[in-house]
Amino acid sequence: MSRLRLYSYWRSSASHRVRIVLQLKGLDYEYVPVNLVAGGGEQYSAAYRALNPQSRVPTLEMGGVVLTQSMAIMEWLEETYPDPPLLPRDPMLRARVRAMAQLLVADVQPLQNNSVARYLQERMHQDDGAVEAWRRHWVARGLAALEAMLEREPAGDCCVGARPTLADACLLAQCASAHRFGVDTGAYPRIARIEKACNANPAFQRAAPGAQPDATA
Repeated sequence: MSRLRLYSYWRSSASHRVRIVLQLKGLDYEYVPVNLVAGGGEQYSAAYRALNPQSRVPTLEMGGVVLTQSMAIMEWLEETYPDPPLLPRDPMLRARVRAMAQLLVADVQPLQNNSVARYLQERMHQDDGAVEAWRRHWVARGLAALEAMLEREPAGDCCVGARPTLADACLLAQCASAHRFGVDTGAYPRIARIEKACNANPAFQRAAPGAQPDATA
């Protein structure tokens, strides 16, 4: 199989979660930075639109085949490179992992995106303070819901079971964004415990925003 090529932006939470999965599976990949802010955003260039018509990151390319959408990419990686597994074998546990992941991917992360922030500013005439309050509200609401879900699971260092899953990849990426937007993850004890444990894992460390080649202060 051709080498994997990941189009990514260091602070993108969607890119972050895919990087975590790549690192957990020990996969070699080429990192192609796509600056989402410089010059109006490189994701809107004709060349990048040809790869990803949505003009979003991440995009995963291998041998001319292109995948978009972080959950689809992570599921493909899980099916194509099954070791180590990031979904439990038990169907009920798999469903719980997917529910947690989708809570973060589908319900929280879209509302914090730069595209939403720009719409609020340019079309709804909201100032920076209002936009940041919007982001904090939706991130905190999502984390509170996830905390309640985690309280139904046995206490541990991962979301479901004893090993990292796709849910942990999504959670750690969201925690990084939460800190950036001023949401204290320490207010959620189960989330804080999982975040601390995962951050001690070298795979999560290598995938962290600040460890990427395009990271800036």
